[in-house]
Amino acid sequence: MENTNTSFYLFLILLSIFLNFVLTQPAPENSLITQLPGFNGTLPSKHYAGYVTVEKNYGRNLYYYFVTSEGGNSSKDPVVLWLNGGPGCSSFDGFVYEHGPFNFEKPKTRGTLPKLQLNPYSWSKVSNIIYLDSPAGAGFSYSKNDSGYSTGDFQTASDTHTFLLEWFKLYPEFLSNPLFISGESFAGVYIPTLAHEIVKGIEAGVNPVLNFKGYMIGNGVTDRNFDGNALVPFAHGMGLIPDQLFEDATKECKGELYGRHRENIKCRSLLIRVDLAVGRLNIYDILEPCYHSPDTLVNATNVPHSFRKLGETVKPLPIRKRMFGRAWPLGGPVEDGIVPSWRQLSEGRAVLCTDDEVATAWLNNDAVRKAIHTVDKSVVKEWDLCSDTLIYDHDAGSMIEYHRNLTSKGYRALIFRSISKLLVVYLISSSLCKNLYYFIPIIYDDSNCSSYVT
Repeated sequence: MENTNTSFYLFLILLSIFLNFVLTQPAPENSLITQLPGFNGTLPSKHYAGYVTVEKNYGRNLYYYFVTSEGGNSSKDPVVLWLNGGPGCSSFDGFVYEHGPFNFEKPKTRGTLPKLQLNPYSWSKVSNIIYLDSPAGAGFSYSKNDSGYSTGDFQTASDTHTFLLEWFKLYPEFLSNPLFISGESFAGVYIPTLAHEIVKGIEAGVNPVLNFKGYMIGNGVTDRNFDGNALVPFAHGMGLIPDQLFEDATKECKGELYGRHRENIKCRSLLIRVDLAVGRLNIYDILEPCYHSPDTLVNATNVPHSFRKLGETVKPLPIRKRMFGRAWPLGGPVEDGIVPSWRQLSEGRAVLCTDDEVATAWLNNDAVRKAIHTVDKSVVKEWDLCSDTLIYDHDAGSMIEYHRNLTSKGYRALIFRSISKLLVVYLISSSLCKNLYYFIPIIYDDSNCSSYVT
């Protein structure tokens, strides 16, 4: 009997050692990025990239680019998942243009690579961040079967949850780190639905158990009524439309300040006047010029000629084809059902006011693609900021209940918006928080203020 007990305890010890070894294996070395074309010097932290298969029947494979934190405490710093919107936009949008580890300097000579300089404001200063191309069809992510490009809110959330579970098996040393998920634009749908899947998995005891703490959403899609009714009050508050037009539209449209209003012709005409008043402004940032090709007709606008000239850019490709990843560019809410592609909405025209020349040049360079471990061009021919490959069904409805359920369980939520973004405007966040019965603090930070020169 004593020998039996000894053997049993020895077995437990060996099993514990084995499991500890398996669960603490370091990140896969074949995913390590050792150098990046355009950057001279040593990378500020370890970078990894590769693919995770999330669905085997259709062969859906999601591409990720992982940046460990630069502060020397990557074993403790939070892991942050970043998703751009669309649906169908690559999260390299966030990597190149927003909070990635580098600033990309536009080359002076056409056809040469951008120069990469370290970004002092990168999120990787304080976190380990995963830039994920999701769903399959966005960026470098792909499906072996074309049927895999037909998806929706629920399927995308399930696939991304599977990605996280499999990713932490590849990088188990980060499993104990706090996990936050974040994104912008249509990620206002991606994030709450993904958070719901994560919490459901945690409560069901799915392994590995994710140390999920909360989520962040910037300029996110929320709900048909919230999103649709925010633009006109915002345009009025920013002085873009006159008081009389705002008052007439509010009264005549009876609280529904979006849609076609086929029955109410007077309301429709007033909303058309609002659209004309803000036409040709940069809908993603009204304080910035609207980027356009030099041969684009931009004379039919009240925007000053000098401001229009600032936005001239030469795009190397006839892009973009789907809703831009930083804000919803349709002047109205996201409707339930199949989300139309930009090509369908704009008859092939490029997305207004956007300039993705730098990202397009860098990410389609053969040396860059080799360095960051993408599949061969026979699988993903070229990188696009936003894809029109998807057939995407917005099938999850309003995000209000998702936010309510998640926050009621104690998960932290940060919902933020730019005060200069004409679409998916900040008034939505205010209205959402009030609907969830949360107090909205007014924060003054004079360190972000600069003086005026007149």
